[in-house]
Amino acid sequence: MFPTDRPRRLRRTRPIRRLVAETRLHPADLVLPLFVKETLTEPSPLTSMPGVLQHTRDSLRKAAVDAVEAGVGGLMVFGVPAVRDAVGSRATDPAGILNVAMADLRSEVGDATVLMADLCLDEFTDHGHCGVLTASGAVDNDATLERYRDMAVALATAGSDMVGTSGMMDGQVGAVRDALDGAEYADTAVFAYGAKYASAFYGPFREAVDSALQGDRRTYQQDPANRREAAREVALDVAEGADLIMVKPAMAYLDVLADVAAAATVPVAAYQVSGEYSMIEAAAANGWIDRSRAIAETLTGIRRAGAQIVLTYWAAEVAAELSAGRDFS
Repeated sequence: MFPTDRPRRLRRTRPIRRLVAETRLHPADLVLPLFVKETLTEPSPLTSMPGVLQHTRDSLRKAAVDAVEAGVGGLMVFGVPAVRDAVGSRATDPAGILNVAMADLRSEVGDATVLMADLCLDEFTDHGHCGVLTASGAVDNDATLERYRDMAVALATAGSDMVGTSGMMDGQVGAVRDALDGAEYADTAVFAYGAKYASAFYGPFREAVDSALQGDRRTYQQDPANRREAAREVALDVAEGADLIMVKPAMAYLDVLADVAAAATVPVAAYQVSGEYSMIEAAAANGWIDRSRAIAETLTGIRRAGAQIVLTYWAAEVAAELSAGRDFS
């Protein structure tokens, strides 16, 4: 009756657990989202995201340098303009905040990391939607694609290695790829938000970008009830020329992430979004959970589900600890 199978042998000590770990975190797996706001003279802390800032152009440079020194794999930048209009004109203006910020970062860090820019209009429109509206107030898919084309070229010109197509418009990857190739930016990659859900977990992000949105984005972002639909969306993006694929959010969609990772022929990423970050920070601040263990556990779970790349607001912090030899086993 004595047990001959004893899996606990391989859990007995930290070095043993580290030796047999099936999933590991590495600084290069992590991408840090950053916010830069045109009107600021000093960095501004976000009340709903403790530890996260809206940056000035100068503080963005410093944050980028610190993240690169920590070893992060990349930076994803979001711009917050001083002026908004119905078509998001500042998104395609060479002097717009996101374009000048990308040029700043290219000058500051060169090729030391991967520079990514959010290619979407929601930060730049006075209505807060991710595209151009019709007279009735609906998002006009095809008119929006024309704006995305122009935005892609502007971001590539500013120095972006990758553009993150996050608007969930039909045909957006193909339109952006065609525009980049036509403007002789064939080497600029398209980081497609292939499966982006209409999630409640984006709440704190709205503060980060000073969102003007009234209502929701359910007519273009995916229904949280649907799993197979994600496979269709991802397949379309890959066929249109996506170089990488994103699942967003991460933690409530690990099943979708696993499906995408099993089928995709390009690298797969997941975005641990603002609400996921803020819930852990709030619970930790109240003493309800161990902050470090919760961060490590959630990031490991996202990687274990199949994400090669994880966008997380803890990227620089975790990368620094990993680079310093911290053991997460």
